[in-house]
Amino acid sequence: MYIVVEGEDPGFDIFVNGRSLARHEDTLERLALRLGVRPLIEFFSADENSMSLLIEEGAGNLELLRKLPPPQWYAPGDGLATVRALLEALVEEPQLLGTDGEIVVGELREYASVLEMTAERGLRWHVAVSWR
Repeated sequence: MYIVVEGEDPGFDIFVNGRSLARHEDTLERLALRLGVRPLIEFFSADENSMSLLIEEGAGNLELLRKLPPPQWYAPGDGLATVRALLEALVEEPQLLGTDGEIVVGELREYASVLEMTAERGLRWHVAVSWR
């Protein structure tokens, strides 16, 4: 799970390593719902480029690419509310994710940093997924 920021070049590094977030997405979704915030996966959207990559990776249907709706973009503050709530909960209860707790916390901190810079620049974002 990684962040896509609207536009060609937002002017900062948007790379986040979201592999552990993706691995624990079910647990994080349940935790987000328990905390009263939107789960990260609800910020998912795909554009032609990311869908083409998924299809190349063998995780998609070429026919879906033809029916793809326009990408959805979200306010960074909405994502920050989720990320901050998850961070707070996981710092208090790192055992929720077993031995990956620290890694997930690190990835959430990366998300927070990118979303803060996205907000500062008045841009929008969404989550995308890679199967690699």
